Amino acid sequence: MSINPLSHLPALEPGSVWLVGAGPGDPGLLTLLAAKGLAEADVVVHDALVNEDCLRLAQPGAELEYAGKRGGKPSAKQRDISLRLVELARAGMRVLRLKGGDPFVFGRGGEEALTLVEHNIPFRIVPGITAGIGGLAYAGIPVTHREINHAVTFLTGHDSSGIVPDAINWEAIGKGSPVIVMYMAMKHIAQISANLMASGRLASEPVAFVCNAATGAQRVLETTLGKATDAAAASGLEPPAIVVVGEVVRLRASLDWLGALAGRRLQPNPFGRSGKVTA
Repeated sequence: MSINPLSHLPALEPGSVWLVGAGPGDPGLLTLLAAKGLAEADVVVHDALVNEDCLRLAQPGAELEYAGKRGGKPSAKQRDISLRLVELARAGMRVLRLKGGDPFVFGRGGEEALTLVEHNIPFRIVPGITAGIGGLAYAGIPVTHREINHAVTFLTGHDSSGIVPDAINWEAIGKGSPVIVMYMAMKHIAQISANLMASGRLASEPVAFVCNAATGAQRVLETTLGKATDAAAASGLEPPAIVVVGEVVRLRASLDWLGALAGRRLQPNPFGRSGKVTA
């Protein structure tokens, strides 16, 4: 007699909502609890960035409801999405809200959870692997390396109005954070690069764009801060993308494990004989 190895995990109950992170793309990066929720949900309300392979894990007959928000394209309003979750739960459905990456990392998960609280809807948060960590790992770029950095900053490249956030202290980040990981920054990379160089970052500092991270369509562009704008335009790459600034980008020459599977020869020491870089 076989026993379901996930049976000990919490069940998605009728009339409740799970806010679930789908990770950066590869369905293998879903958590066990996310997979169990997908198998039990009556309706899956999903974002634009959720890989279709993840949606295939939903139980047969489950309703798949698109609620994507993409910059510059017609999108559902956030309040309407949040209220839709309330409506579905009140109808007695088991609702799984599936969001790319982690719902609490630039994913509006907090806003949706607050609406559920406002309407007395029971909910569970199921964290996911955020693209700023998992997506970069699929590009062979670690966000920390003890010989390079002891701090990393995650930030968004635009605010709710679609422009570079005024609330970000670019001078402080530029001077204080050896590694900067940026979500939704590709569109405004010219202004962001200028802000960072104005804070003292060198034009020669390594930068990488990781587009469609952790999917079969993943592409990586390595360049420098001073050339980032022109290089991105010439590459033809488009969002979604994670942008990382810092010496950790150089480690890709040694840690591009996906490239190695395709035949790339990895360098055992990307920094020369000492293997050390001063942050």
